[in-house]
Amino acid sequence: MREADGLSRRRVLGIGGALGLLTATGLTASAALARHPAQTGTELRSAVPLPPAYRVPLPVPAVLSPTDTAGGVDRYEITQRPASVEILPGVRTPMWTYGGGFPGPTIEARRGRTVRVTHHNELPVPTVVHLHGGHTPAESDGYPTDLVLPDGWREPAAHDMPGMDMSGGHGMDDPHAVRTRRTRHYTYPTDQRATLLWYHDHRMDFTAPAIWRGLAGMHLVRDDAENALGLPSGPRELPLMITDRAFAADGTLAYPALDPTLRTTPGVREPYLAGVLGDVILVNGAPWPVHEADAARYRLRILNASNARHYELAAVDDAGRRLDLVQVGADQGLLAAPIRHRSLPVAPAERYDVVLDLAHVPVGGRVRIVNLLGTGRTRDVLAFRIVRRAADRSRIPRTLATDLPTWHRTDAVRVRDMAFRAGRMDGGHGWLIGGRPFDPARPDVTTRLGDVEVWRLVADVHHPVHVHLVGFRVLSRGGRAPLAYDGGLKDTISLRPGESAEIITRFDGYRGRFLFHCHNAEHEDMGMMANLTVT
Repeated sequence: MREADGLSRRRVLGIGGALGLLTATGLTASAALARHPAQTGTELRSAVPLPPAYRVPLPVPAVLSPTDTAGGVDRYEITQRPASVEILPGVRTPMWTYGGGFPGPTIEARRGRTVRVTHHNELPVPTVVHLHGGHTPAESDGYPTDLVLPDGWREPAAHDMPGMDMSGGHGMDDPHAVRTRRTRHYTYPTDQRATLLWYHDHRMDFTAPAIWRGLAGMHLVRDDAENALGLPSGPRELPLMITDRAFAADGTLAYPALDPTLRTTPGVREPYLAGVLGDVILVNGAPWPVHEADAARYRLRILNASNARHYELAAVDDAGRRLDLVQVGADQGLLAAPIRHRSLPVAPAERYDVVLDLAHVPVGGRVRIVNLLGTGRTRDVLAFRIVRRAADRSRIPRTLATDLPTWHRTDAVRVRDMAFRAGRMDGGHGWLIGGRPFDPARPDVTTRLGDVEVWRLVADVHHPVHVHLVGFRVLSRGGRAPLAYDGGLKDTISLRPGESAEIITRFDGYRGRFLFHCHNAEHEDMGMMANLTVT
C-alpha cells in the first residue's frame, strides 16, 4: 500500500487551517460554508490595474479546421506551447496554450465521425489531455500518469523534490502508465449525444496550475437531430468559457504554487488549500466582456472552467429585472423539455445550454449576466448591448429530445457509498475519497461493462464530482427530489456542503481504467481522485 506515500507526494503533512477545522468539526463548519458557496477556497488579489467591466468585446474562440477528413476520420493537430497573450487590455501575459491562444481552439465534431487529435508538447513539463465528458476509450481518456514528455525531460533528482515519493514521483512508478515523447494521438469515436465538451490538462498532481496557466479549450459534438430543432444558431450561438484569474504587477498570472516551475514539488501555499479563486472574471479569455447583440434569442453554451469558483448566474436588464434563462441542455446533451430558471448555479466543470431571449430589450439597452455569489468585481460576468432589431426564426420546442436513458433504481446491480471529505493521514490533512488519497496502483471501484449502479455521495464542503466515461442521472438530493437544474444527463454533480445525493448510471462503451474525482482542481491534485475500472 502507498497511501502514506501518496499523501507525502502531495505535501499534505502539515496542512492546517481550514482543512483542520473541517476535520475537527465536520458538518458544523460545512454549514457555515454553505452560506458562502463561492468561498470554498481563498481569493488572490491582482496587483495590476484592472479594466472597467463591459468595455472589452467578447471574443469567440476560433473553430479548428481538420488537417484531413479521409476515411470517416477528422484529424486535427494542436501544439501545446508557451505564448504571450493579451488578456488585460494593453498587458501581455505569458501563458501555456493549446495553439497559442486562450482558450484553445474549439473542435466541432459530428456524431458518428471519429476525431483524432495529435497533440505536440512544446511546454517545459509533461502534459496529459482529457476530453471532459467524452465517451472515450481508456487509452485516449487522459489518465493522469499517461504523460506526454517534452524533449529533454528528465525526472527531477530526489534532492530537488522534498517530501515526494521517490519510487518514481509524479506517478512515474505506475506500471500501467503509457508515456510518449513529445507527441500523442488521442482518438475520440464521437459515439455520443450532441453536447458541449471541453479538453484540458490532467497531469498527475499538477492539473490545477496547468489549467490556470491556460490549458483548456472547448469541443462541441453536433448531430442532425439537434440541428433540426430550430434553436438559435450561427452567430446567435455563443460558447462561453467562464474562468477566474488573478494577475501580478508585471501582468503574469498569479498562482500560489509551491514550485512555480511545476517541475518538482506539487501543491499550493497553505491559505489556498481549499481552492484558488481569482478576482478577475474572464469569458473566453476576456475580462468582463461585452457583446453587441441583436434583439433576438441567443443560445449560450456555458462552461465553468474555473479551478474552484462557483457561480450563480442571472440575466438582469437596465431596470434590474431578471430575464429567464431557459435551459435546453446539460453536461451530456439536450433535456427532454426546456426548464426556465431565474438564476442558474454552475459548479466547476459543469456545462449548461440555455437560451436567453433579448427580443424585448430596446435598442441601446443592456442585459448583464451577473454572478449572484460574487462580491465586488466578481459579481460582474459579461453584458449584452442591443444594437439592432432583427428577424428571428429560432424557436424553443416543447420537446427537445426523446433519447434520454430511463434507468430505474431497480435496474441497479449494486449501490455504492462515496464520502468526499477532508481527512487526516499520518498526522496531516488532505482531500480524500472514502478516507483514502489517490493511488494510481490501487483499484478503487471495479464494475462490469453494461452494469447499472447507484452511487450515494456525501460531501463536507462544496465538491463538484466528475465521473469519466459515462453520463448519469441525479436521483435525489438529501433524500428528496433532484433540484430543477439537475435535469438531463450529467457527468458532474455539484455537492453542496453537508449534502448527500444519489446518482444512477450504466457503465457502457469501453473497458479499461478510468477515474472519478472532485473537479475543484486543487482538491483533485491533493488526493481527491479514485480509479474506476470497467471489466
